[in-house]
Amino acid sequence: MSKFTLKGFIIIPEVDLETVIRELATHIDLSRREIGCLKFKVTQDKDNKYKFNVYEEFRNKDSFLKHQDRVRSSTWGAVTKNVKRYYKTE
Repeated sequence: MSKFTLKGFIIIPEVDLETVIRELATHIDLSRREIGCLKFKVTQDKDNKYKFNVYEEFRNKDSFLKHQDRVRSSTWGAVTKNVKRYYKTE
């Protein structure tokens, strides 16, 4: 299998912004430690504080899907349940 990439952005509801920011560092750290994670970057947009730019790169689609499974049952998954996601995968 070849490298799997996700890129795009998320929009955080105002009511969830503080919680998402508080949990972001842990989410990034846990994601980067996953087997198969090559790059993982989530940054707050400089022009829109509710928008976070996302870039994820995994060794293959299987490692990406394992990441998604972990996220669904994590604190990050819970605090971002109302987030709007705009992604493209390659």
